[in-house]
Amino acid sequence: MSRTPAALNEAVSAQMQRMPRERTKPEMLLRRELHRRGMRFRVNYGRLPGRPDIVFTRVKLGIFVDGCFWHVCPSHSTMPKNNAEWWRAKLSRNVERDREKDELLISCGWRVLHVWEHEDTHAAADRIEALYLSLRHAFFAPPEGLS
Repeated sequence: MSRTPAALNEAVSAQMQRMPRERTKPEMLLRRELHRRGMRFRVNYGRLPGRPDIVFTRVKLGIFVDGCFWHVCPSHSTMPKNNAEWWRAKLSRNVERDREKDELLISCGWRVLHVWEHEDTHAAADRIEALYLSLRHAFFAPPEGLS
């Protein structure tokens, strides 16, 4: 497994360390909307691989709210021109790590959903709510012939 390269510039390294890993604006907007809809969840759930941003434990659904730059959004991500090789390796490792986290969660019986920071909050909440309701129905439906 490759490691993320060290930053060549101390200023870049310091700036990256200041970037919030949780409670970002897109995450908070989505959490607020889900809560407004009556959906209850755990946040930054450390008991799971990858520490999903939003977790519905009863239906085994983990949500990641991904930033377009850091997770290489196909619609909005741009590669910095300065130190391009270093950034390419760094961002590629982020994408690889995302896949590894997804695979670990799926192997534990969880569903995983990613929401991009640029997505409309209400549309993202609609997707999450629809998946949550279908999983809840599947988890809690009475066995065939008993309803």
